[in-house]
Amino acid sequence: MSESLITVSYLAAAALFILALSGLAANETARRGNMFGIVGMTIAVLVTIAAFVTDNLAVMVVIMAVGGVIGFVLSRRVQMTQMPELVAILHSLVGLAAVLVGFANFLDPSIQYTGVEKTIHEIEIYIGIAIGALTFTGSVVAYGKLSGMLGGAPMLLPARHWLNLALFVGTIVIGAKFVGETSHDQAMIWLLIMTAIALLFGIHMVAAIGGADMPVVISMLNSYSGWAAAATGFMLSNDLLIVTGALVGSSGAILSYIMCRAMNRQFLSVIAGGFGTSSASSGGPAAEGEVQTIDIPAFAELLNDAKEVMIVPGYGMATAQAQHAVSDISKNLISKGVNVRFGIHPVAGRMPGHMNVLLAEAKVPYDIVFEMDEINDDFPAVDVSIVVGANDTVNPLAQEDADSPIAGMPVLEVWKGETTVVLKRGMAAGYAGVDNPLFLKENTRMCFGDARETLEALAKAI
Repeated sequence: MSESLITVSYLAAAALFILALSGLAANETARRGNMFGIVGMTIAVLVTIAAFVTDNLAVMVVIMAVGGVIGFVLSRRVQMTQMPELVAILHSLVGLAAVLVGFANFLDPSIQYTGVEKTIHEIEIYIGIAIGALTFTGSVVAYGKLSGMLGGAPMLLPARHWLNLALFVGTIVIGAKFVGETSHDQAMIWLLIMTAIALLFGIHMVAAIGGADMPVVISMLNSYSGWAAAATGFMLSNDLLIVTGALVGSSGAILSYIMCRAMNRQFLSVIAGGFGTSSASSGGPAAEGEVQTIDIPAFAELLNDAKEVMIVPGYGMATAQAQHAVSDISKNLISKGVNVRFGIHPVAGRMPGHMNVLLAEAKVPYDIVFEMDEINDDFPAVDVSIVVGANDTVNPLAQEDADSPIAGMPVLEVWKGETTVVLKRGMAAGYAGVDNPLFLKENTRMCFGDARETLEALAKAI
């Protein structure tokens, strides 16, 4: 295959990747964006194989087929509620691939550089392996937290910030020794030491982050996987891999920044485990008031009399798999002339856009789903707000208690509506570990039980 044809094909693939990101910016164009990405990746893979693979083609085809079958089976079996875990574990595979490619590149006897070119190539290898190793273990820990295997509480070691700093400085010092090493065997030892440090760094960095920050962690790891891919592209002198990695890395970094702004947090404080790390159970003074409950008939009557209804989903909706019941209720109310809208907090769920994905699966119309900034001022005119499994994202303490771990985080102000009904299994605190005084307000009614069962019964009562 000619060099010019490779270049044109890679440019087309890069353009399709950019169109994919553009399409994913809105619900209405997301499906088209996914298709652009699929076509672009297909072009990239086929052209790379045709242009550069000369030996062991049959082995590679078999391995790709095995991987494709595994991916297909997973895509069929994984529930939409498990998407955060799937995304996390896929990020880990990207990091692991970067590590393996880096070591293979370093051990390849056919690659011989001298002078400045050798130094640059070694830096590319070092950075690629470092980011890849950190991404690998960090994503595995994120998977453990999201799946419940490790729990959502942060692991707070003594002097943890100093430990992170020491690991970071150690990585730089070893990098200098690696690049300046003339012995290939000794350089390999330095590379292995750095890899061990990066693996440990990834574990500690994510383990120290509280469960409430997991959406930011997911987008952050997405960014890291992109930069690992870009570093691999430099290693292999592959322009398309550089472009693709840079697109993923920069978009993930921007998303992380946006989500940190949505929580009124500094990105570095999240990475250092500064949020969600309070050991206090309440994060502030005990809330005063009495819990008022509501049963299904009274709940149905409340909705039938309403003109404006706001539904606020949270992670509890995902765990109960209640999105279809929520969709049915919204359709029933809309058919009765009720103005129903959905309010989505930027960090609701366990990954960016988690609630949007679940609502799209349940075929909730895009035009009634709004971001927090778009509808927060409308709550005073809302007759009934239905909170389905959300907690920290509707907690008034974010505005009322400066000492709370979630102080300053923008929240959905559901308590400003006429009546708020909260669907929860119990009165447990959210992932940030703080009590929610919303549950005790005079205009709040608690509806305890499994969200899906409750909403299915409510849909029949309406």
